[in-house]
Amino acid sequence: MIEFPDSISFWHWLAFGVVVMLIEVLVPGVIFLWLGIAAVVTGLLFLAIPSMGWEIQVILFAVLSVISIFIGRRVVSARQAPTDHPTLNRRGKTLVGTRHVLDAATSGGRGRVRVGDTVWRFAVRPEGTELSEGSRIAVVDVDGTTLVVEAETEG
Repeated sequence: MIEFPDSISFWHWLAFGVVVMLIEVLVPGVIFLWLGIAAVVTGLLFLAIPSMGWEIQVILFAVLSVISIFIGRRVVSARQAPTDHPTLNRRGKTLVGTRHVLDAATSGGRGRVRVGDTVWRFAVRPEGTELSEGSRIAVVDVDGTTLVVEAETEG
């Protein structure tokens, strides 16, 4: 009934791998490179074992894709050089250590604080702590786009 999968040759896998790697040039990120490598390896294994059915080829490609992506992420993260601007494009991280005064009381351990011309959401640590209007807070961490703050102690 389905004849196409049975007509796949190792050349199809190699061509697919090269096309996917070329897509890497057009699309940001590094995922397509590893998918292309998995396709090429699948093609080479199919060349070595020509009796492999198309179902096994697809499963092999899926497994090799996952493995190559995990290995690739480790390689890329290990090769990233330390930067002299670690908070570049992480504006929230630049606020750690700053102190502010609340314009309004918190509700449910959460609130909003104006920092410059921006209003930031924050969560008070320890959880469940409520702060009143005019309380002084210190930013101790950032969780995504939410500042984590603690009440500043007097003195």
